[in-house]
Amino acid sequence: MSQRSVDRDELAKYLEQMLEMARFKDYCPNGLQVEGKPRIQLIISGVTASLALIEAAIEQQADAILVHHGYFWRDENPCVVGYRRQRLKKLLQNDINLYAVHLPLDQHPLLGNNAQLAIQLGLQTDGRFGENDLGWLGTASDLSIKTVGDLAGLVGLKLGRQPLVIGDPEQELGRIAWCTGAAQGFLLDAANAGASTYISGEISEQTVHLARETGVAYLVCGHHATERYGVQALGEQIAREFGIRHQFIDIPNPV
Repeated sequence: MSQRSVDRDELAKYLEQMLEMARFKDYCPNGLQVEGKPRIQLIISGVTASLALIEAAIEQQADAILVHHGYFWRDENPCVVGYRRQRLKKLLQNDINLYAVHLPLDQHPLLGNNAQLAIQLGLQTDGRFGENDLGWLGTASDLSIKTVGDLAGLVGLKLGRQPLVIGDPEQELGRIAWCTGAAQGFLLDAANAGASTYISGEISEQTVHLARETGVAYLVCGHHATERYGVQALGEQIAREFGIRHQFIDIPNPV
């Protein structure tokens, strides 16, 4: 029995429609970023299209790579030199397609990073906030998770890294807001939406002061750690939809 495959452009169209890419003004192009072979049997997913992920995909004889963080970011030097040349050379030499989905994957109500982080942490969603509804609101479903310290312990257990906590660990959770990755700029939006606790991947120097002054406890859980789950869910959905193979490869990243 032959292995099933999907057409490269059919997959690009499927992603564009399913994730409603046209809705978003993003910092990078979404969808097919680097064209490879016309048929795909094995797709590798990962958080970032690093050289290490590309080399792992080559070792697995993958036909395509699916990532959250791809290439061609706004205001980035477009010259194909140095590390950029090395990455593109590997993809082109091995005829590997690269698909990248950034903000549309953060926002998706079922497969997105925020939705999947909620599943990991047992958060019940009841609202959205921020531009394009990228921020999520809710409560802890586990009634034993009552304080900021309780939630920090759960994050450490589920994500495999202990978060940095800005605020009092004994503070009651109240309403919880979350937005994966580099969403420190949404802190005031979360506070205005009624959140007492905020979860994100990164934090900046000035955001520490804002958290202290607004009284919102901030859990800094890691950009990579909070964005591992959406791309896995999307890869599994593609595998189910088209009957192809999917494998997630996690390239460790402490940030």
